[in-house]
Amino acid sequence: MEQLKRALWLPLSISKEKAEVIACYPGDPGVVEDIRSTLGVDDVAFKGALPSDLIRIIEHNQDLNPGFPPAAGRTPLAKVRTFLANARSQYACYRTSLAKGRTGLAFLRTGIAFVTTALLLFRVFGMGYLTIPEALLFAAGIVMAIDGLRWYLPARATGKSLPDCISSEPTNGTSVLAANFKGESPEFHRTAEVPNADTLRQGWNRLSPVMRRRFLASDRTDLAEERTALACYRTLMARARTGLSFTRTGIAFIGLGVALIRQLPAGPWSIVDALFILAGAAMVAEGFFWYVPGRSAGAKSSLSVKRSEEKPRIWDFVFPPAFALSAVTQRQQVLPLVKGFSEPGIWATTGLALERTLLAERRNVMARLRTIMARSRTGMAIIRTGMSISAVGLGLLVYFGAASMLWTLFDLALLGTGLLLIADGAYWYLPAERARQQLPYCYGEMEIAIPDYGVPARSWGKAVFNHDDL
Repeated sequence: MEQLKRALWLPLSISKEKAEVIACYPGDPGVVEDIRSTLGVDDVAFKGALPSDLIRIIEHNQDLNPGFPPAAGRTPLAKVRTFLANARSQYACYRTSLAKGRTGLAFLRTGIAFVTTALLLFRVFGMGYLTIPEALLFAAGIVMAIDGLRWYLPARATGKSLPDCISSEPTNGTSVLAANFKGESPEFHRTAEVPNADTLRQGWNRLSPVMRRRFLASDRTDLAEERTALACYRTLMARARTGLSFTRTGIAFIGLGVALIRQLPAGPWSIVDALFILAGAAMVAEGFFWYVPGRSAGAKSSLSVKRSEEKPRIWDFVFPPAFALSAVTQRQQVLPLVKGFSEPGIWATTGLALERTLLAERRNVMARLRTIMARSRTGMAIIRTGMSISAVGLGLLVYFGAASMLWTLFDLALLGTGLLLIADGAYWYLPAERARQQLPYCYGEMEIAIPDYGVPARSWGKAVFNHDDL
């Protein structure tokens, strides 16, 4: 099609010996020869057209609005949305794997508690009638720890393979999100802004139905891109929560090793205590290594949600409020939402496209809420980590006192680090909770439709579950 735009001719019909062609310069021998060689016919019937009209005819056959690149067609846009949906599904798989890893770490901490309890009892009481229960407790802890590691290691590999969250800036339909299909995964990019596209869209009531549907398809693609970016941010925050869970496991190791070294006399068991401390330090280091990218993702997700809330809605383009219109657009006729003879929500093909776009916009609002709640959960995970660190520091300080200056400084450092993390977690949690409370999705009643395919869907019954009934 792009070659036909440059050649300025378009075939209307082709038979074995004759072709009917629209051309701007039918008298040019070069154009005639190009048509004959390309179509493989000898007889050509021409219809004349101006270059601007012919280019618009070709664009219409490409399913494009005036001046837009081939990527703006509804079929290429649908292909881009399909790839974005696949990316969101992949992010969901990542988050499920990371959640499984966090569950494995919780099981690992439980196993460590069993093992340390058995070792402590054995070191305090020695051989005796408690040896058999201690051995059983130790064996159960080892099994739990190994099983927890089996759950965690795949999540660790998943955490290393997460891509960066890259999102372009939508321009309200004046540019198009396109994809280059090179290699195993597509690369997304945004085209340059189309000249006069903004003016074209502002005259919504003057657009043909198919031109409106093309703009709405581009809007749905932009909304899908935002949902994909938010899903990526939630995945990185899930990885941060997994890292914080690993940090809490490491803190438990360090606290146990330090307490055993300070409480019990030096001996062969001190090597085991030192190994506890080293293993815990390695866990804490890796956990914070995962936490730092998640913190950056949390900040970016918050900015993304704020920017999205400031953008105009789809409804404002279709039915702009009178006070927001310029002197030129105020003279345009603004159609009512639903005419008297119209069925609610059904406006033929263009109306259905608008309904799909509005539903996509609502899904984006829900995706922003999920991102806010993920930020809130991450803040709570930071608070739990801070409480674990400060509890270890405070417990060591209270139990052992301030007899040793170095150990006292170590305890105070743990306590101070924990308090800083608690404050940081509250900084994440409180604004997210305020934003969550402003949206109704967490408080509304749950409705389940009861299908009856003998009547229209709007006449189906509903089973309503109220919070007060639970």
